[in-house]
Amino acid sequence: MRRRIEPQEGIALIRAYVAGDELSVAEQRHAVRFVLEEFGTRHPGRSVEIRIPWVGAVQAIAGPTHTRGTPPNVVEMDGESFLKLAVGHDVDTAAISYSGTRADLSSYFPLFGGGQLGM
Repeated sequence: MRRRIEPQEGIALIRAYVAGDELSVAEQRHAVRFVLEEFGTRHPGRSVEIRIPWVGAVQAIAGPTHTRGTPPNVVEMDGESFLKLAVGHDVDTAAISYSGTRADLSSYFPLFGGGQLGM
């Protein structure tokens, strides 16, 4: 996956988020896009599409792929919930919609731990 956000820049935003700093709307969107890129890089494939409305989407996880139309495995949530999952915070499961047999992503999160964030 081609990166558009430098990892150092993305990690800095994630660190600020974990530290409790209030991110602007633009910073939060940038952080979410970085997490989507990181997820796609760590778990390459095209069997599941993760959608964060108004921010971005990524196809990831090895397995059967689709080529047209709505993918059979889709996970969708808001940006705040996605950031919380990425760093291991509790998330209201009602904020997450998913469909498909491969849409359970619980084993892929958290994406970032204290060691990766230098905390």
